[in-house]
Amino acid sequence: MTENPTLIRPLADALADRGYAVLTPVQEAVTQAGHGGADLLVSAQTGSGKTVGFGLAIAPTLLDAEERFGPAGAPLALVIAPTRELALQVKRELGWLYALTGATVASCVGGMDMRDERRALDRGAHIVVGTPGRLRDHIQRGSLDMTAMRAVVLDEADEMLDLGFREDLEFILGEAPETRRTLMFSATVPKAIATLAQKYQKDAVRITSGGERSQHADIEYRAMQVATHDVEHAIVNVLRFYEAQNAIVFCNTRATVNRLTTRLSNRSFSVVALSGELSQSERTHALQAMRDGRARVCVATDVAARGIDLPNLDLVIHAELPSNGETLLHRSGRTGRAGRKGVSALIVAKNARRKAEGLLRFAKVTADWVDAPSAEAVRLKDEERLLSDPVWTEAVAEGDAAFASRLLDLHGAERIAAAFVRAWRDRHSAPEELSAADAPARPTEAFGPSRWFAISVGRADRAEPRWILPMLCRAGNLGREDVGAIRVQETETFVEVLASRAPALLAAVGASGKLEGGAVLRALDAPPFGPRGPAPKPDTRPAERSDARPSERAGTRPEQQPEKKPDGWQTKPKARHIAPDVAADHGLLAEPKPPAPKAKPSGKKPHRKGSGPATKAVAAKPGKPPRKPAKPGPRKGGMAPPKRGRS
Repeated sequence: MTENPTLIRPLADALADRGYAVLTPVQEAVTQAGHGGADLLVSAQTGSGKTVGFGLAIAPTLLDAEERFGPAGAPLALVIAPTRELALQVKRELGWLYALTGATVASCVGGMDMRDERRALDRGAHIVVGTPGRLRDHIQRGSLDMTAMRAVVLDEADEMLDLGFREDLEFILGEAPETRRTLMFSATVPKAIATLAQKYQKDAVRITSGGERSQHADIEYRAMQVATHDVEHAIVNVLRFYEAQNAIVFCNTRATVNRLTTRLSNRSFSVVALSGELSQSERTHALQAMRDGRARVCVATDVAARGIDLPNLDLVIHAELPSNGETLLHRSGRTGRAGRKGVSALIVAKNARRKAEGLLRFAKVTADWVDAPSAEAVRLKDEERLLSDPVWTEAVAEGDAAFASRLLDLHGAERIAAAFVRAWRDRHSAPEELSAADAPARPTEAFGPSRWFAISVGRADRAEPRWILPMLCRAGNLGREDVGAIRVQETETFVEVLASRAPALLAAVGASGKLEGGAVLRALDAPPFGPRGPAPKPDTRPAERSDARPSERAGTRPEQQPEKKPDGWQTKPKARHIAPDVAADHGLLAEPKPPAPKAKPSGKKPHRKGSGPATKAVAAKPGKPPRKPAKPGPRKGGMAPPKRGRS
């Protein structure tokens, strides 16, 4: 790489070995000779090379003009990151950057065995990377010695404050020596970051990298408006159109992550999920599958994907729009890194265009509004990729040539080419036919002739449709469209399958009917319940009194059916005991109260609570004047007295 006099020789050699020709703007800014040992407050976007940047910035402070570290003892530097994935990623980056200096880099992150971390700290480390909560635990337990600390780095400081780590950060910074250097790296510098810097930094140098002024210049933003019912179909087509080596699909909730992961898996995509409900081991395996090529699509929530860095990530899809512009930038920043080009595709439902435009305007990025790739566009793109495949220019091996000649003699060139095209297409998921973006919602179609099956797991076994469906599809080689309703009961689950596919399912599971996890499938001779769902629970209410008034009875006998209303009568459902303003908001009609019968002069009518206004003054407590009697007569408008708080 280009000679930089401020870089220590082992670090410059490590950069050259990794293919660094020039430093990024943020790396150049933090390694300027004029900064010396000053504290730094740096604004740098995700993907700007800031990890290598602060590694280079703290090197003179740690090595003290030497080129190699001495024996490892108490840590000399501490790097704090918001998430486990980012902390482990920083450890890997610093590992190769400091490899030629003999540095020992240790990690302390939540979700890992704390005893192993303690043993590593006891053996000694030059640099420790960790998450705030775990680092605080080690300090309080005495396993992390802060006395020799020369530099503390806060990576993604704004995210750490957003995640609620302010108290932990203040504790850690308070335990570090006063003579340390403090470097804060943050995508933005809101008031909370400025306050933290003012309290724990001394005359910090403010650095704004050039990458912040031209955010994500290597990312092509594309907004695709689609019909509401075509959102998931559009995601499939975008993945197929770009065929990125690695792609990440962002969702807002865990439920959406699980549903979309199942959908893509059923469509033959190599996909993994990343959400907060996964254990650390599951998250690590998912990311490793993406890095080594066993999976190409990652479906994730915003929190779970914070700080992850996937190589060759060329495509980001926003399956659901983020809540704000900053999240949009953080999501998109997973691609377009280190000089690589990337695409950020926003899938915008018909009724969400204004929200998408507001997000783009707030994030100060310009997106091209384009149609989502159609099925025909995907097929044409497939043909381009097939024709440009390097296999056509490779030399033909001698053994392959002989077999190719036999095929030509047997079937001819045209049939062989057609068979090759079919085999090539079978390796990819078929694209979806999309409706026009302004198309109305599709009417629900009848499922067709079906047969019901029972599976021997239910709510008591934590059965859920999201894992029953793929289990059934795998067991019987079914598609999602072959399975209809899934009704989870307490001890078993009823599943509807197309009648034409039922024989194949029965043949696949065999006479035993065994499925994954020990569940057993059995065919039913008739639907388990009627078309409206499970049978209602038996009526356990007490029998009615024979002298009860009609208004007090739970039901109405045939002879008491209300008379037919004249034409024009309101047919909206009635709302009992609902305030008039609440009823109007919900499109309901308050039920008029029938006029009270006149009291007979010969008898005294007992007063029932709620049946009408009181006619006598209520006796007052000692020391208080009596309340005035209420005016006799019905309420204004003849309406039943509204009861607040019930809706």
